[in-house]
Amino acid sequence: MSDTSSRDHNRDNAIRDNAMSLAAISNARPPTEDNAWTRRLVLFLRVMAVLAVAKGLYHWAQVTGFVGGEDDAFEYQPMAWQTATVYFAVIELVAAVGLWLATPWGAVVWLTTVVSMAVIELMFPAIYGGSLLVVGLEALLLSAYLALAWMAARERPP
Repeated sequence: MSDTSSRDHNRDNAIRDNAMSLAAISNARPPTEDNAWTRRLVLFLRVMAVLAVAKGLYHWAQVTGFVGGEDDAFEYQPMAWQTATVYFAVIELVAAVGLWLATPWGAVVWLTTVVSMAVIELMFPAIYGGSLLVVGLEALLLSAYLALAWMAARERPP
């Protein structure tokens, strides 16, 4: 085998390997209407991620004193309020990351935050005021997620 044909063979192998690695990265199947509900679910999760970031940053603003006056300072609040605020400051941001990535654990953490907020509002109204509006909104978001997840699961065969 000559040096020229050996170089051509090596170059052809390099081109083929490069093409194969790019094909592995790219989305080989174009988006179709077959997975419309999955796309809607991912969009919903991304919107919830942005909302979770906003809520988490708001709770951190309460902890650090960026929100509220001197009378509303974190250290002057009851221990139950402080505990709940720190809990939501952390878990909302963790949920936001998982939701944005559309991972199963992100949805589980987000569902935990939704249920936790509803329980705190209903069972412990002294902490955040017991707003039925918040409970209703959380129930509406949970229902929307469950409906989208169900529809997305129906469009994929088992």
